[in-house]
Amino acid sequence: MIIDAFPPGLVLVFGAFLLPLLPGPVRAAAILLLPLTTLALIISLPDGNLVAIPFLDYELNPLRSDKLGRLFGIIFSIMAFAGGLFALKQERVAELSAAFLYAGSAIGVAFAGDLVTVFIFWEMMAIGSGIVIWSAATPASFRASMRYTLVHFAGGVVLMFGIAMTIVDTGSIAFEPMRVGSIGTWLILAGFLVNAGAPPLSAWLPDAYPEASFSGSVFLSAFTTKTAVYVLLRGFPGTEILIYIGVFMIFYGIIYALLENDMRRILAYSIINQVGFMVTGIGIGTELALNGAAAHAFAHIIYKALLLMSAGSVMYMTGKRKCTDLGGLFQSMPLTATCGIVGALAISAFPLTSGFVTKSMIAQAAVDQHMLYVWYALAAASAGVFLHAGIKFPWFVFFQKDSGLRPDDPPWNMRWAMILFAGLCIGIGVHPAPLYALLPFEIDYVPYTGPHVVAMLQLLLFSGLAFFLMLPLMKRTLTLSLDFDWFYRKLGTVAALAVTDKISRIRNRAEASGRRLLDTTIAAATRPVKPRGALARNWETGSMVLAVTVALGLFALLFF
Repeated sequence: MIIDAFPPGLVLVFGAFLLPLLPGPVRAAAILLLPLTTLALIISLPDGNLVAIPFLDYELNPLRSDKLGRLFGIIFSIMAFAGGLFALKQERVAELSAAFLYAGSAIGVAFAGDLVTVFIFWEMMAIGSGIVIWSAATPASFRASMRYTLVHFAGGVVLMFGIAMTIVDTGSIAFEPMRVGSIGTWLILAGFLVNAGAPPLSAWLPDAYPEASFSGSVFLSAFTTKTAVYVLLRGFPGTEILIYIGVFMIFYGIIYALLENDMRRILAYSIINQVGFMVTGIGIGTELALNGAAAHAFAHIIYKALLLMSAGSVMYMTGKRKCTDLGGLFQSMPLTATCGIVGALAISAFPLTSGFVTKSMIAQAAVDQHMLYVWYALAAASAGVFLHAGIKFPWFVFFQKDSGLRPDDPPWNMRWAMILFAGLCIGIGVHPAPLYALLPFEIDYVPYTGPHVVAMLQLLLFSGLAFFLMLPLMKRTLTLSLDFDWFYRKLGTVAALAVTDKISRIRNRAEASGRRLLDTTIAAATRPVKPRGALARNWETGSMVLAVTVALGLFALLFF
């Protein structure tokens, strides 16, 4: 069937260019129908390489369907639908178009069977997400979008070099598991890790995502980092260095989230923290660990989007985003507060929520492989997650002091988007079997055992007690947290100015030399000469024209 040979991500990509041409009511319908159409296509796809396109001496496979790609394609489509519903009243059509280009490109990566197709959709994601940030139309969002785009294009260049070198080494463009050993595979791994928010370039994420609009940050939370998780699952399962990178990301995200005052920056750092769990699972590399990383990515997209919908609703209704300016909003925004609390419980892996049935697989895989220190790190990190996202975010935004603000819950479309994802957080937590059936490997993991439930409740209880005992230390002030981006903001600026100054000096010297050469040549060419007959006169005239022409040519080459 022709429908089996159509990459489903292109529905959203083509739809992105169609949206600005549609009138308001039709556009609203398209925003909801395009992701649902994409989801239906994904579910109907059979397994295998469904499209083959000759390219030079190779064969492109832009549509490869299997359980791993289908899992990510399904959640990306669901996210595009819920994000579109949340942003239904967004007046900036450019943001919605860019968001659909972004989502469709992420789905394109999930179904790409070769490295060339991966790279094409990878760069389309960078363009779409950069425009989403820029579309907030503020000076801060413009600067953040420029930095974001530079980082991701630099990562794309690294990825491109890695792909080219790997193709030369192996003679194949197939996107299959790789062993890190050559320069090409190291560069591919580095290019993937840039999008995952791995060190030392993690700061691009909290720098850019909070500057998007109330709806833009919801889209941003879902695709870039989780597409990076997908390609790491596909390309580098069991790569040991990912364990250490993942653990670093976990604690890096926790520490900076605890220091933050901006509610959306808290949640942005929390993305890095949660992706760290997934990267650690990929590094462990067993079937249980890989299932855990994939399932946790699925659940994370839902509860993180829910948290950012809650924060976006607060910002939309109050115009404020700092914890020090907020508080007491549960009185007038009960639905937003309730949905935010559900998301906070899910990210904390509270029993009967989605995080509990996914994150625990990664910890169990560490135990099965006798990685005691990794298990200790994951347990400590779970407590830290409850501190910064499970309690800090809802407490300071919806409770603590009364800020005097009395906004209503947001418009109906934003409320229904939050209700949908809150329901999924609880539904997956109560009945995880449908999610487990989508995972790439067979699974017999049982999350609800007595010891596991009791241990998690004890961990969360003592984390909550620690939060309220240390509440004076947890209260934020109007401070600035310095991150690694300080180096490329400050030192990079100094280096750029130094290079610019050096180039300017070289140009000035070349310009002075050129002018002296031109003046000398013109003076010599126009010097009076004694006539020596017709032939002499013609020679003198011709030599003058030749000299002036050469001088002008040199001047043009130097300065234009």
